[in-house]
Amino acid sequence: MNDEPRAYAGVDWAVNDHQACVIDADGKELGNRKFAHSGQGLADMADWILKLSGAEPGNVPVGIETPHGPVVETLQGRGFKVFSISPRRLDRFRDRHFPSGQKDDSLDALVLAQALRSDRYAFRELSLPEPQVLALRELSRSAEELTRERVRLRNRLRDQLWRYYPQLLELSDDPAENWIMDLWEAAPTPEQARRLRRPRIEKLLRNHRIRRISAEKVREVLARPALAVAPGTADAAAAAIRIAIARLRLNGRLLKEVNAGIDSLLKGFDQDPEAGGQRDAEILRSIPGVGRTVLATLLSEAHDPIRRRDLAALRALSGSAPVTKRSGKGIIVVRRMAVHNRLRNACHYMAGSAIQHDPRSRLRYDALRSRGCGHSRALRTVSDRLLAIACAMLRDQTPYDPLHTTRRDEVA
Repeated sequence: MNDEPRAYAGVDWAVNDHQACVIDADGKELGNRKFAHSGQGLADMADWILKLSGAEPGNVPVGIETPHGPVVETLQGRGFKVFSISPRRLDRFRDRHFPSGQKDDSLDALVLAQALRSDRYAFRELSLPEPQVLALRELSRSAEELTRERVRLRNRLRDQLWRYYPQLLELSDDPAENWIMDLWEAAPTPEQARRLRRPRIEKLLRNHRIRRISAEKVREVLARPALAVAPGTADAAAAAIRIAIARLRLNGRLLKEVNAGIDSLLKGFDQDPEAGGQRDAEILRSIPGVGRTVLATLLSEAHDPIRRRDLAALRALSGSAPVTKRSGKGIIVVRRMAVHNRLRNACHYMAGSAIQHDPRSRLRYDALRSRGCGHSRALRTVSDRLLAIACAMLRDQTPYDPLHTTRRDEVA
Protein backbone atom coordinates (compact mmCIF):
# COMPACT_ATOMS: atom_id res chain seq x y z
CA MET A 1 0.00 0.00 0.00
CA ASN A 2 1.39 3.35 -1.01
CA ASP A 3 -0.65 5.49 1.39
CA GLU A 4 -1.50 5.10 5.05
CA PRO A 5 -4.71 3.11 5.52
CA ARG A 6 -7.81 5.23 5.97
CA ALA A 7 -9.72 2.39 7.60
CA TYR A 8 -9.34 -1.15 8.88
CA ALA A 9 -11.70 -4.09 8.73
CA GLY A 10 -12.03 -7.31 10.64
CA VAL A 11 -13.99 -10.39 9.51
CA ASP A 12 -15.01 -13.13 11.91
CA TRP A 13 -15.84 -16.02 9.57
CA ALA A 14 -18.35 -18.77 10.29
CA VAL A 15 -20.26 -21.47 8.42
CA ASN A 16 -23.55 -19.78 7.57
CA ASP A 17 -22.69 -16.10 7.98
CA HIS A 18 -19.73 -13.81 8.63
CA GLN A 19 -19.42 -10.81 10.93
CA ALA A 20 -17.59 -7.77 9.57
CA CYS A 21 -16.44 -4.65 11.42
CA VAL A 22 -14.92 -1.44 10.04
CA ILE A 23 -12.98 1.16 12.06
CA ASP A 24 -11.30 4.37 10.98
CA ALA A 25 -7.60 5.20 11.28
CA ASP A 26 -8.13 6.45 14.85
CA GLY A 27 -9.84 3.25 15.98
CA LYS A 28 -13.41 4.57 15.99
CA GLU A 29 -15.96 1.92 15.04
CA LEU A 30 -17.79 2.82 11.83
CA GLY A 31 -20.00 -0.27 11.53
CA ASN A 32 -20.46 -3.88 12.58
CA ARG A 33 -22.69 -6.12 10.51
CA LYS A 34 -23.40 -9.75 9.62
CA PHE A 35 -23.41 -11.10 6.04
CA ALA A 36 -24.67 -14.40 4.67
CA HIS A 37 -22.27 -16.93 3.23
CA SER A 38 -23.29 -16.66 -0.41
CA GLY A 39 -22.03 -15.03 -3.53
CA GLN A 40 -24.33 -12.05 -3.03
CA GLY A 41 -23.59 -11.87 0.70
CA LEU A 42 -19.82 -11.74 0.26
CA ALA A 43 -20.17 -9.19 -2.55
CA ASP A 44 -22.37 -7.05 -0.28
CA MET A 45 -19.75 -7.30 2.47
CA ALA A 46 -17.02 -5.98 0.16
CA ASP A 47 -19.27 -3.13 -1.02
CA TRP A 48 -20.22 -2.28 2.57
CA ILE A 49 -16.57 -2.08 3.67
CA LEU A 50 -15.75 0.22 0.77
CA LYS A 51 -18.77 2.43 1.46
CA LEU A 52 -17.98 2.90 5.15
CA SER A 53 -14.27 3.44 4.63
CA GLY A 54 -14.62 5.80 1.67
CA ALA A 55 -11.29 4.55 0.35
CA GLU A 56 -9.88 2.36 -2.37
CA PRO A 57 -9.66 -1.40 -1.56
CA GLY A 58 -5.87 -1.26 -1.36
CA ASN A 59 -6.10 1.27 1.49
CA VAL A 60 -8.38 -0.87 3.66
CA PRO A 61 -6.46 -3.77 5.28
CA VAL A 62 -8.72 -6.67 6.35
CA GLY A 63 -7.90 -8.97 9.25
CA ILE A 64 -9.18 -12.56 9.43
CA GLU A 65 -8.28 -15.80 11.22
CA THR A 66 -8.61 -18.40 8.47
CA PRO A 67 -5.90 -17.84 5.82
CA HIS A 68 -7.86 -19.47 2.99
CA GLY A 69 -11.35 -20.03 1.69
CA PRO A 70 -14.01 -18.13 -0.27
CA VAL A 71 -14.08 -15.13 2.10
CA VAL A 72 -10.36 -14.52 1.62
CA GLU A 73 -10.54 -15.12 -2.12
CA THR A 74 -13.52 -12.79 -2.57
CA LEU A 75 -11.81 -9.96 -0.69
CA GLN A 76 -8.54 -10.45 -2.55
CA GLY A 77 -10.43 -10.54 -5.84
CA ARG A 78 -11.87 -7.12 -5.03
CA GLY A 79 -8.39 -5.72 -4.37
CA PHE A 80 -8.27 -5.80 -0.56
CA LYS A 81 -5.06 -6.60 1.32
CA VAL A 82 -5.98 -9.50 3.59
CA PHE A 83 -4.00 -10.34 6.72
CA SER A 84 -4.26 -13.54 8.76
CA ILE A 85 -3.61 -14.12 12.46
CA SER A 86 -3.51 -17.34 14.48
CA PRO A 87 -6.45 -18.01 16.82
CA ARG A 88 -4.11 -18.14 19.79
CA ARG A 89 -2.78 -14.66 19.15
CA LEU A 90 -6.30 -13.39 18.61
CA ASP A 91 -7.25 -14.72 22.06
CA ARG A 92 -4.51 -12.56 23.59
CA PHE A 93 -5.72 -9.48 21.74
CA ARG A 94 -9.27 -10.23 22.89
CA ASP A 95 -8.09 -10.31 26.51
CA ARG A 96 -6.41 -6.94 25.97
CA HIS A 97 -9.62 -5.32 24.81
CA PHE A 98 -12.10 -7.28 26.95
CA PRO A 99 -10.46 -8.48 30.21
CA SER A 100 -13.85 -9.71 31.49
CA GLY A 101 -13.69 -12.60 29.04
CA GLN A 102 -16.86 -11.70 27.12
CA LYS A 103 -16.99 -12.99 23.57
CA ASP A 104 -19.26 -12.91 20.55
CA ASP A 105 -18.88 -12.58 16.79
CA SER A 106 -19.22 -8.80 16.68
CA LEU A 107 -16.55 -8.37 19.37
CA ASP A 108 -14.19 -10.75 17.56
CA ALA A 109 -14.56 -8.77 14.34
CA LEU A 110 -13.85 -5.55 16.26
CA VAL A 111 -10.78 -7.09 17.93
CA LEU A 112 -9.45 -8.21 14.55
CA ALA A 113 -9.74 -4.71 13.15
CA GLN A 114 -8.25 -3.05 16.24
CA ALA A 115 -5.35 -5.50 16.43
CA LEU A 116 -4.59 -5.02 12.74
CA ARG A 117 -4.53 -1.25 13.28
CA SER A 118 -2.18 -1.35 16.28
CA ASP A 119 -0.11 -4.51 15.78
CA ARG A 120 0.07 -5.33 12.11
CA TYR A 121 3.39 -7.14 12.67
CA ALA A 122 1.42 -9.92 14.40
CA PHE A 123 -0.49 -10.62 11.16
CA ARG A 124 0.65 -12.36 7.98
CA GLU A 125 -0.27 -10.83 4.65
CA LEU A 126 -1.95 -13.34 2.38
CA SER A 127 -1.38 -13.68 -1.34
CA LEU A 128 -3.47 -15.46 -3.92
CA PRO A 129 -1.87 -18.84 -4.64
CA GLU A 130 -1.20 -19.80 -8.21
CA PRO A 131 -3.71 -22.22 -9.83
CA GLN A 132 -1.21 -25.07 -10.03
CA VAL A 133 -0.39 -24.64 -6.32
CA LEU A 134 -4.08 -24.89 -5.44
CA ALA A 135 -4.48 -27.99 -7.60
CA LEU A 136 -1.37 -29.61 -6.10
CA ARG A 137 -2.56 -28.82 -2.57
CA GLU A 138 -5.95 -30.42 -3.09
CA LEU A 139 -4.53 -33.51 -4.79
CA SER A 140 -1.91 -33.88 -2.06
CA ARG A 141 -4.56 -33.69 0.66
CA SER A 142 -6.76 -36.14 -1.24
CA ALA A 143 -3.87 -38.59 -1.49
CA GLU A 144 -3.32 -38.33 2.26
CA GLU A 145 -7.00 -38.95 2.98
CA LEU A 146 -7.09 -41.94 0.63
CA THR A 147 -3.96 -43.39 2.20
CA ARG A 148 -5.43 -43.10 5.67
CA GLU A 149 -8.66 -44.68 4.49
CA ARG A 150 -6.68 -47.55 2.95
CA VAL A 151 -4.93 -48.19 6.26
CA ARG A 152 -8.28 -48.28 8.08
CA LEU A 153 -9.80 -50.67 5.54
CA ARG A 154 -6.72 -52.89 5.61
CA ASN A 155 -6.94 -53.12 9.39
CA ARG A 156 -10.62 -54.05 9.18
CA LEU A 157 -9.83 -56.72 6.61
CA ARG A 158 -7.09 -58.15 8.83
CA ASP A 159 -9.43 -58.22 11.85
CA GLN A 160 -12.13 -60.08 9.96
CA LEU A 161 -9.67 -62.63 8.56
CA TRP A 162 -8.25 -63.13 12.04
CA ARG A 163 -11.74 -64.09 13.24
CA TYR A 164 -12.07 -67.18 11.09
CA TYR A 165 -9.43 -67.39 8.32
CA PRO A 166 -5.91 -66.69 9.74
CA GLN A 167 -4.27 -68.84 7.05
CA LEU A 168 -4.44 -65.95 4.58
CA LEU A 169 -2.62 -63.69 7.04
CA GLU A 170 0.32 -66.12 7.02
CA LEU A 171 0.77 -65.64 3.28
CA SER A 172 1.37 -61.88 3.39
CA ASP A 173 1.94 -59.08 5.87
CA ASP A 174 -0.49 -56.94 3.87
CA PRO A 175 -3.93 -58.52 3.49
CA ALA A 176 -4.89 -55.71 1.11
CA GLU A 177 -2.55 -56.98 -1.61
CA ASN A 178 -4.48 -57.67 -4.80
CA TRP A 179 -3.44 -61.31 -4.99
CA ILE A 180 -4.58 -61.96 -1.42
CA MET A 181 -7.96 -60.38 -2.14
CA ASP A 182 -8.28 -62.40 -5.36
CA LEU A 183 -7.35 -65.55 -3.46
CA TRP A 184 -10.05 -64.84 -0.86
CA GLU A 185 -12.63 -64.27 -3.60
CA ALA A 186 -11.65 -67.63 -5.11
CA ALA A 187 -11.99 -69.35 -1.72
CA PRO A 188 -13.83 -67.24 0.90
CA THR A 189 -13.80 -70.03 3.52
CA PRO A 190 -11.10 -72.44 4.77
CA GLU A 191 -13.14 -75.37 3.50
CA GLN A 192 -13.17 -73.98 -0.03
CA ALA A 193 -9.47 -73.11 0.23
CA ARG A 194 -8.55 -76.74 0.86
CA ARG A 195 -10.27 -77.69 -2.42
CA LEU A 196 -8.32 -75.20 -4.54
CA ARG A 197 -6.25 -76.94 -7.21
CA ARG A 198 -2.63 -76.16 -7.85
CA PRO A 199 -3.06 -74.93 -11.48
CA ARG A 200 -5.55 -72.30 -10.37
CA ILE A 201 -3.20 -71.05 -7.65
CA GLU A 202 -0.29 -70.99 -10.09
CA LYS A 203 -2.33 -68.92 -12.54
CA LEU A 204 -3.29 -66.47 -9.80
CA LEU A 205 0.34 -66.05 -8.71
CA ARG A 206 1.46 -65.70 -12.33
CA ASN A 207 -1.16 -63.03 -13.09
CA HIS A 208 0.04 -60.97 -10.12
CA ARG A 209 3.73 -61.72 -10.74
CA ILE A 210 4.22 -63.20 -7.29
CA ARG A 211 7.53 -65.11 -7.11
CA ARG A 212 8.35 -64.93 -3.41
CA ILE A 213 6.03 -67.81 -2.62
CA SER A 214 5.24 -70.98 -4.57
CA ALA A 215 1.85 -72.48 -5.34
CA GLU A 216 2.79 -75.55 -3.32
CA LYS A 217 3.52 -73.37 -0.28
CA VAL A 218 0.17 -71.61 -0.69
CA ARG A 219 -1.64 -74.95 -0.82
CA GLU A 220 0.21 -76.12 2.27
CA VAL A 221 -0.80 -73.04 4.26
CA LEU A 222 -4.41 -73.14 3.13
CA ALA A 223 -4.67 -76.83 4.02
CA ARG A 224 -3.93 -76.21 7.68
CA PRO A 225 -6.73 -76.88 10.20
CA ALA A 226 -9.31 -74.12 10.38
CA LEU A 227 -10.43 -72.30 13.50
CA ALA A 228 -13.49 -73.65 15.29
CA VAL A 229 -15.93 -70.74 15.27
CA ALA A 230 -19.56 -70.29 16.25
CA PRO A 231 -22.21 -70.91 13.57
CA GLY A 232 -22.72 -67.83 11.41
CA THR A 233 -19.33 -66.27 12.26
CA ALA A 234 -17.76 -67.15 8.92
CA ASP A 235 -20.74 -65.83 6.96
CA ALA A 236 -20.81 -62.57 8.92
CA ALA A 237 -17.06 -62.04 8.55
CA ALA A 238 -17.23 -62.88 4.83
CA ALA A 239 -19.95 -60.27 4.29
CA ALA A 240 -17.81 -57.62 5.99
CA ILE A 241 -14.73 -58.69 4.01
CA ARG A 242 -16.63 -58.49 0.73
CA ILE A 243 -17.51 -54.84 1.44
CA ALA A 244 -13.98 -54.03 2.60
CA ILE A 245 -12.44 -55.53 -0.56
CA ALA A 246 -14.78 -53.56 -2.81
CA ARG A 247 -13.83 -50.35 -1.00
CA LEU A 248 -10.14 -51.23 -1.13
CA ARG A 249 -10.26 -51.78 -4.88
CA LEU A 250 -12.02 -48.45 -5.40
CA ASN A 251 -9.53 -46.78 -3.06
CA GLY A 252 -6.63 -48.23 -5.02
CA ARG A 253 -7.95 -46.93 -8.33
CA LEU A 254 -8.59 -43.45 -6.91
CA LEU A 255 -5.19 -43.31 -5.23
CA LYS A 256 -3.51 -44.30 -8.48
CA GLU A 257 -5.35 -41.53 -10.35
CA VAL A 258 -4.52 -38.94 -7.68
CA ASN A 259 -0.83 -39.89 -7.62
CA ALA A 260 -0.71 -39.66 -11.42
CA GLY A 261 -2.22 -36.17 -11.18
CA ILE A 262 0.38 -35.16 -8.59
CA ASP A 263 3.21 -36.44 -10.79
CA SER A 264 1.83 -34.51 -13.74
CA LEU A 265 1.62 -31.28 -11.74
CA LEU A 266 5.12 -31.72 -10.34
CA LYS A 267 6.55 -32.20 -13.83
CA GLY A 268 4.82 -29.08 -15.11
CA PHE A 269 5.40 -26.95 -12.02
CA ASP A 270 6.12 -23.39 -13.12
CA GLN A 271 9.59 -21.97 -12.72
CA ASP A 272 10.14 -19.42 -10.01
CA PRO A 273 10.70 -15.92 -11.48
CA GLU A 274 14.02 -15.69 -9.59
CA ALA A 275 15.09 -19.27 -10.15
CA GLY A 276 17.43 -18.59 -13.05
CA GLY A 277 15.93 -21.25 -15.28
CA GLN A 278 15.93 -24.29 -12.99
CA ARG A 279 12.82 -25.68 -11.35
CA ASP A 280 12.51 -25.62 -7.58
CA ALA A 281 10.83 -29.01 -7.72
CA GLU A 282 13.89 -30.59 -9.32
CA ILE A 283 16.20 -29.14 -6.68
CA LEU A 284 14.02 -30.20 -3.76
CA ARG A 285 13.63 -33.69 -5.22
CA SER A 286 17.41 -34.18 -5.00
CA ILE A 287 17.32 -33.98 -1.17
CA PRO A 288 17.48 -37.38 0.55
CA GLY A 289 14.08 -38.41 1.86
CA VAL A 290 12.09 -36.21 -0.54
CA GLY A 291 9.71 -38.25 -2.66
CA ARG A 292 6.38 -37.55 -4.29
CA THR A 293 4.40 -37.04 -1.09
CA VAL A 294 6.95 -34.87 0.73
CA LEU A 295 7.70 -32.80 -2.38
CA ALA A 296 4.01 -32.15 -3.08
CA THR A 297 3.45 -31.12 0.54
CA LEU A 298 6.42 -28.75 0.58
CA LEU A 299 5.48 -27.06 -2.68
CA SER A 300 1.78 -26.70 -1.82
CA GLU A 301 1.57 -26.17 1.95
CA ALA A 302 4.78 -24.09 2.23
CA HIS A 303 4.69 -22.41 -1.16
CA ASP A 304 5.28 -18.85 0.09
CA PRO A 305 8.20 -19.63 2.44
CA ILE A 306 9.88 -21.74 -0.24
CA ARG A 307 9.41 -19.03 -2.83
CA ARG A 308 10.99 -16.50 -0.42
CA ARG A 309 13.64 -19.03 0.71
CA ASP A 310 12.48 -18.17 4.25
CA LEU A 311 14.17 -20.67 6.56
CA ALA A 312 12.74 -19.13 9.74
CA ALA A 313 9.18 -19.56 8.47
CA LEU A 314 9.83 -23.14 7.35
CA ARG A 315 11.33 -24.03 10.73
CA ALA A 316 8.39 -22.54 12.59
CA LEU A 317 5.72 -24.10 10.36
CA SER A 318 7.32 -27.56 10.44
CA GLY A 319 8.04 -27.48 14.17
CA SER A 320 11.80 -28.02 13.87
CA ALA A 321 12.44 -24.70 15.63
CA PRO A 322 12.06 -25.20 19.41
CA VAL A 323 10.45 -22.77 21.83
CA THR A 324 12.63 -21.23 24.57
CA LYS A 325 11.06 -20.11 27.83
CA ARG A 326 13.08 -17.90 30.20
CA SER A 327 12.05 -16.64 33.60
CA GLY A 328 14.57 -15.29 36.07
CA LYS A 329 17.40 -17.77 36.25
CA GLY A 330 15.32 -20.55 34.78
CA ILE A 331 15.39 -21.57 31.16
CA ILE A 332 13.62 -24.42 29.38
CA VAL A 333 13.50 -25.42 25.72
CA VAL A 334 10.37 -27.28 24.60
CA ARG A 335 8.93 -28.66 21.41
CA ARG A 336 6.94 -26.22 19.27
CA MET A 337 3.26 -27.18 19.22
CA ALA A 338 1.77 -24.40 17.06
CA VAL A 339 2.73 -25.85 13.68
CA HIS A 340 1.32 -26.81 10.30
CA ASN A 341 0.46 -30.47 10.90
CA ARG A 342 0.79 -31.68 7.31
CA LEU A 343 4.13 -29.90 6.90
CA ARG A 344 5.36 -31.30 10.22
CA ASN A 345 4.44 -34.84 9.18
CA ALA A 346 6.11 -34.41 5.79
CA CYS A 347 9.36 -33.20 7.38
CA HIS A 348 9.21 -36.07 9.88
CA TYR A 349 8.95 -38.60 7.04
CA MET A 350 11.69 -36.79 5.11
CA ALA A 351 14.09 -37.02 8.03
CA GLY A 352 13.14 -40.64 8.73
CA SER A 353 13.95 -41.60 5.15
CA ALA A 354 17.10 -39.46 5.03
CA ILE A 355 18.75 -41.25 7.96
CA GLN A 356 18.36 -44.50 6.01
CA HIS A 357 19.87 -43.25 2.75
CA ASP A 358 22.11 -40.26 3.58
CA PRO A 359 25.31 -40.96 5.61
CA ARG A 360 25.55 -37.40 6.97
CA SER A 361 21.96 -37.41 8.16
CA ARG A 362 22.61 -40.76 9.81
CA LEU A 363 25.72 -39.45 11.57
CA ARG A 364 23.77 -36.47 12.85
CA TYR A 365 20.97 -38.72 14.07
CA ASP A 366 23.34 -41.16 15.80
CA ALA A 367 25.21 -38.31 17.51
CA LEU A 368 21.98 -36.94 18.96
CA ARG A 369 20.81 -40.36 20.06
CA SER A 370 24.13 -40.98 21.82
CA ARG A 371 23.54 -37.78 23.82
CA GLY A 372 20.26 -39.15 25.09
CA CYS A 373 17.88 -37.42 22.67
CA GLY A 374 14.72 -39.31 21.78
CA HIS A 375 13.91 -40.57 18.29
CA SER A 376 11.47 -37.75 17.45
CA ARG A 377 13.79 -35.09 18.87
CA ALA A 378 16.66 -36.39 16.74
CA LEU A 379 14.49 -36.49 13.61
CA ARG A 380 13.43 -32.88 14.15
CA THR A 381 17.09 -31.84 14.22
CA VAL A 382 17.82 -33.83 11.06
CA SER A 383 14.81 -32.16 9.44
CA ASP A 384 16.08 -28.75 10.59
CA ARG A 385 19.40 -29.41 8.86
CA LEU A 386 17.73 -30.54 5.65
CA LEU A 387 15.49 -27.46 5.57
CA ALA A 388 18.54 -25.20 5.95
CA ILE A 389 20.24 -27.05 3.11
CA ALA A 390 17.08 -26.79 0.99
CA CYS A 391 16.93 -23.01 1.36
CA ALA A 392 20.61 -22.68 0.48
CA MET A 393 20.15 -24.94 -2.54
CA LEU A 394 17.16 -22.93 -3.75
CA ARG A 395 19.04 -19.64 -3.38
CA ASP A 396 22.07 -20.99 -5.27
CA GLN A 397 19.99 -23.11 -7.68
CA THR A 398 22.20 -26.14 -7.11
CA PRO A 399 21.17 -29.75 -6.40
CA TYR A 400 21.99 -31.60 -3.21
CA ASP A 401 25.67 -32.41 -2.64
CA PRO A 402 26.17 -35.16 -0.01
CA LEU A 403 29.82 -34.14 0.45
CA HIS A 404 29.05 -30.54 1.36
CA THR A 405 29.52 -29.77 5.07
CA THR A 406 27.23 -27.40 6.95
CA ARG A 407 27.66 -25.73 10.32
CA ARG A 408 25.04 -28.10 11.71
CA ASP A 409 27.33 -31.01 10.76
CA GLU A 410 30.29 -29.41 12.54
CA VAL A 411 28.46 -29.16 15.89
CA ALA A 412 27.03 -32.69 15.70
